Amino acid sequence: MTFPVIGVVGGGQLARMMAPAAVQLGFTLRVLAEGPDVSAVAAVASSTVGDYRNLEQLRAFAAGVDVLTFDHEHVPGDLLRALEADGVNVQPPSSALAHAQDKIVMRRAIDRLGLPNPEWDEVSSVTELCAFGDRIGWPVVLKTPRGGYDGKGVMILDSPSDTSRAASWFTGGALLAEAKVDFSRELSALVARTPSGSSLAWPVVHSIQVDGVCDEVIAPAADLPADLATAIGAAALRIADELAVTGVMAVELFQTPGTEAGFMVNELAMRPHNSGHWTMDGAVTGQFEQHLRAVLDLPLGSTATLGEVTVMKNFLGGSNVDLFSAYPVALAAEPAVKIHTYGKDVRPGRKIGHVNAVALAGESLSTVRDRAERTAAILRDGLDGPDIRKENT
Repeated sequence: MTFPVIGVVGGGQLARMMAPAAVQLGFTLRVLAEGPDVSAVAAVASSTVGDYRNLEQLRAFAAGVDVLTFDHEHVPGDLLRALEADGVNVQPPSSALAHAQDKIVMRRAIDRLGLPNPEWDEVSSVTELCAFGDRIGWPVVLKTPRGGYDGKGVMILDSPSDTSRAASWFTGGALLAEAKVDFSRELSALVARTPSGSSLAWPVVHSIQVDGVCDEVIAPAADLPADLATAIGAAALRIADELAVTGVMAVELFQTPGTEAGFMVNELAMRPHNSGHWTMDGAVTGQFEQHLRAVLDLPLGSTATLGEVTVMKNFLGGSNVDLFSAYPVALAAEPAVKIHTYGKDVRPGRKIGHVNAVALAGESLSTVRDRAERTAAILRDGLDGPDIRKENT
């Protein structure tokens, strides 16, 4: 039997980070990239530039691959169904992926499964939006059902008089209106499932957002009651099973003390996820290797942790435009922190990499967080080690 060929639609950093796992396991990775300079192209020798919205280009790319999977959730569902009708092995299948592509479809499914959802409704006009807010109480969160991520496609409206800001969003099709959830922190549950139904979960993590963008992940979430962690993990595995998800799925959640369940589902992502980057260095099996195993219907790897805690810290584009120039200081300052960069040009606010710090023996959470932040700051701003240490004391 020859080693499998895996096709990945999308050439972002997620596809890039699948490459080392594919090489390690002997798989051939092919990427359908949006352009010649996107993140994955430098890491994947077999990269084709093409349009994921063009069926014939998708068909040409899928020819000769054993499984087709994704770096993002933006491929139109009708094109995926056409590929499936052609006999292409699409993982996750279009029927599952629809729940990550459309937030209204996702909300219906979470209701159907009896899992905790915020109050929500479909609204097609400012009038309907105001009626929803008057019914459940203000403020209200308005979301575009498709395409929003990292804080995009989300608007918080405080009162009926505030809804004029949303008028331009009603350009056709329903939007998703939700009650603004009173939560103590954001959590994420990462699971993987194979087509034959095997599944595993990593520990529930604390995901810290800044301006709608994931900034830091603490794995496992500190001081999370054991029964709540178990319930959240079970809910994530049930979602994966009931929706027939394959590959890695992230369930983003709110921790809601005082409610019956103690949590509410926020969103789903059916691919490796930013909240799972910690697994690259902090778990026996990282999410990228696990995703490849899962979509190929291979036995899943252990999700056990490698330390008491792992902290993942994203770094966005900052004042340092030459990342490598900061490596000598960053690597010397924190030799136990792992750096992962995405091969992107540095632009303000753009995700260009992350670091992982795994707790050393006897190390406190605050110390691990400090090591991760120090390294990320050196890379982001090009500051020297002593300055960073002074800032973090």
